[in-house]
Amino acid sequence: MIARLREDMNTVFEKDPAARSWWEVVTCYPGLHAIWMHRFAHGLWRRGVRWPARFLSHINRFLTGIEIHPGATIGRRFFIDHGMGVVIGETAEVGDDVLMYKGAVLGGTSLNKGKRHPTVGNGVVIGSNAIILGPITVDDNARIGSGAVVIKPVPADSTAVGVPARVVRGPHIEPKPSIILQHGQLPDPVAEALRAMEDRVRQVEGELGELRRALHDAALAKAETVTAAVGDGEA
Repeated sequence: MIARLREDMNTVFEKDPAARSWWEVVTCYPGLHAIWMHRFAHGLWRRGVRWPARFLSHINRFLTGIEIHPGATIGRRFFIDHGMGVVIGETAEVGDDVLMYKGAVLGGTSLNKGKRHPTVGNGVVIGSNAIILGPITVDDNARIGSGAVVIKPVPADSTAVGVPARVVRGPHIEPKPSIILQHGQLPDPVAEALRAMEDRVRQVEGELGELRRALHDAALAKAETVTAAVGDGEA
């Protein structure tokens, strides 16, 4: 257990440059507190002690602003940065080395009792206020941009942005995403589509201009030919 606690604290230092000391991490990081309390609540849930587990998760939400259902499965070295407003549903599964920013939601879209929340692979980064809905899979090392609403699976090593989210980078789309999500360098698919449309319009206008010039030159040449033929006939 002590080794796992040390691992959790080392994860904070690795993923948050603002962390300065062990004491600061232990006392001032709600994301860390939420994970520790969730582990205890999850242990109770797995043993069938359901109401105490739910009540502990409720206390966790009250103290940290992070709501994690005790039934959710969370891997190692999971870090929630800031954390306020994060919601993780009952059947959600989160892999190892996942980084999640504030306001992110792993939510459900169904009223059935089965699997209804996302499965998040290893090394995934989920940006601020991103929402991932339904029993979909976000594969290993994927990146979910801030504010994205993900309702379809996201392949490994991809970046998804927008509402609804679209995959704009992946293993066959260059350049490949970096290891840590750069919030200020995410692509904008709408802006890229508009730029592509603008480039195409300019290309078409250029081709039309060349066609007009060619038709004008052909008309002039024909007029000169007709004039020359008339002059020869009069002569």
